[in-house]
Amino acid sequence: MISGVKGERGVKTARPVFDRSAASDLWRNTLSQIPTVFGRLVYLASLRNSNSGSYEHHGLGLVFGEDEANSALKDSHSAVFAEWLTFNLEQQKADLDLYLAGLFEDKRQVVETWVRLAPYQNLVPASIRGVERRVYINDLTALMDLFRNVHGVAAPDPDA
Repeated sequence: MISGVKGERGVKTARPVFDRSAASDLWRNTLSQIPTVFGRLVYLASLRNSNSGSYEHHGLGLVFGEDEANSALKDSHSAVFAEWLTFNLEQQKADLDLYLAGLFEDKRQVVETWVRLAPYQNLVPASIRGVERRVYINDLTALMDLFRNVHGVAAPDPDA
């Protein structure tokens, strides 16, 4: 961001203005380093305390305070989720392919586990309800069916 500042003789000069908020810091130092939107979604969801629903990040909390860190993480989680929903299925598949390529685990094993346990359902921000939640779950279910076929994973046993 550039801000106009009067310099010598009252002439406006450009001077960079840096956003020093917790959200900006989170993006600049962490989220921008994660190459996929799905990876960002996984990361942000992992920072949510499953008992309290609040987000916890030691570094952000130390620098900005727990409340501001929680707010920045919560807002970022919602924003990344919204970004994922703007993708069509082809874009989601490409992003998920890239995410899976970066994992150390065997892709077939990951897909098998995801089909069985559906951990992706826990990536939805708590504030998301109704249609957006259903669209996300339906898209991921369709993608898991596709990945199941691609990786030769058997359909889950309905009686298990």
